[in-house]
Amino acid sequence: MPPIQPYFRNFANAVSAALMAAMFGTFVLQVVVRYTARIPWVTENLPWMQSGNFGWTLEFCLAIWVWLIFWGNAFVVKNEDHVTFDILYLAVPPHVRRAFAIITGLALSIGLLASVAPTWDRFMILRLKKTATLGDLFGDWIRMRDVYLIYIVFLLVVAARYLWLVWNAFRYGVEEPRPTEEGRPKP
Repeated sequence: MPPIQPYFRNFANAVSAALMAAMFGTFVLQVVVRYTARIPWVTENLPWMQSGNFGWTLEFCLAIWVWLIFWGNAFVVKNEDHVTFDILYLAVPPHVRRAFAIITGLALSIGLLASVAPTWDRFMILRLKKTATLGDLFGDWIRMRDVYLIYIVFLLVVAARYLWLVWNAFRYGVEEPRPTEEGRPKP
């Protein structure tokens, strides 16, 4: 049986690409509507192209942006792609690096998991609040909770990723820094 990780990574990348495409398409639609709304023959012959019909595009772009940021950081961005300040980390011996990895991983995981319950309580309030304009496009069922629900997924997934790093550091230690093309060590 083939490992599932490459398939999931491809799926996560495809979702991110679809979110980017939706946001870009909506942005292009905003530009087209903005500049064609000033042309009298367009609004006379195509009444659906009136700018008042496209107020939802701004809120839709913002909702997609929120989903793209949290989805991407939870599933797409790799640990080695993050900006790190690792001067002290690289200067200490491997057993201290291992302790650093375990302590920081546990601290981040505990902090993220501890924030799930208060965040969920706030989301119960957001289930009552409707979006300003997305209801015009998708119907009245979309709530602000639905827009921000990806944040809960982000908290759980990133905490699980750090717990996995802690498990690997505890079990196998940390990887020795390897040199890069610039000559500086890369963890």
